[in-house]
Amino acid sequence: CPAPSDLRTANSTRICAQLYADNSPYYDQCCGGEVLVVDPNSDVPYMPQGWAARISSLVVGTRCELTVWSRAGKKGNSRRFGA
Repeated sequence: CPAPSDLRTANSTRICAQLYADNSPYYDQCCGGEVLVVDPNSDVPYMPQGWAARISSLVVGTRCELTVWSRAGKKGNSRRFGA
């Protein structure tokens, strides 16, 4: 997985988080498959089509916090992740 401080686009724009579709019990094989990028200050109450219940690993950038909910529309239990 990338280090939280390494989350940047090709033109060096900061990324708040990257969510990954594939996972592995071996750390060096985590963070694989398709990637969903979360930009700073994003507010997305619904997952993009095809991503619900699919994320297996994530990396949150420095100076960012990612809050996720167990149900769509920011309902249910929430959990916060940081770098």
